[in-house]
Amino acid sequence: MTLRLLHPPSLGAPREVAPAAGGAASPDAEDELAALYAHDLPEPARDARVRANLVTTLDGAAAGDDGSSRSISGPADLRVLVLLRSLADVVLVGAGTARSEGYGPLRVRASLAARRSALGQAPAPALAVVTRSGRLPDAALARRDDGGAVLAVTCESAGEDVLGRLRAALGDGGVVVAGDDDVDLAAAVAALAERGLRRVLCEGGPALLRDVAAAGLLDELCLTTSPLLVAGDGPRALVGPALTAHLDLASLLLADDGGGTLLGRWVVRRPGSA
Repeated sequence: MTLRLLHPPSLGAPREVAPAAGGAASPDAEDELAALYAHDLPEPARDARVRANLVTTLDGAAAGDDGSSRSISGPADLRVLVLLRSLADVVLVGAGTARSEGYGPLRVRASLAARRSALGQAPAPALAVVTRSGRLPDAALARRDDGGAVLAVTCESAGEDVLGRLRAALGDGGVVVAGDDDVDLAAAVAALAERGLRRVLCEGGPALLRDVAAAGLLDELCLTTSPLLVAGDGPRALVGPALTAHLDLASLLLADDGGGTLLGRWVVRRPGSA
């Protein structure tokens, strides 16, 4: 599948990027796509660089009638998702989303692993599951020899019994306790950064993504827009109390998939920035 760069002109847009060769993306194409989506280290004043990734329909739904994002995704979205995970130190996800989407220890394709090694990253990104109760999905606790570490991000209200069971399953370093009654996301991200996990990819769900944005932690948003209408009562990309954040378009890709899937990367505009 070919992706066409529509924006920005400074990168030579419009033009083709990441063309497929022989039915599969060529190494050069993947290198160009990785350069476009490079997950930079945070600015000196910030603990981590937090990037969110999600897919929505044209009418703003973040899930299809199956209750998951799989039914509104497609090959172009999956291609970028796999790449974004390969660039991250850790994937941050809410426990509800981890259950509905079947999250477990993460892997990276061999074709993308060399880039991680060159950057001094672990062979696969860690999976950090945010859970106020301290309950993790069974799939997240399943051990895989080729999978990344799994961390529980929780709070004191989970209780000592639950925290003890988590530490027994994940090790002391696998439990991040941030906050008293609720998870303090700023403290959690700082704790991940102390573990060397400074490139954070947040994959939702909508409530977690809203809270990450509200806490001022969000730096980038990678948004795939699928050419679908689903209506219904499914969640939007963000849910929860209202907030306002201004973003600037950094890049926009159009997939040659017969429907016109759009893949945008947006950068959050900080107060005082131009």
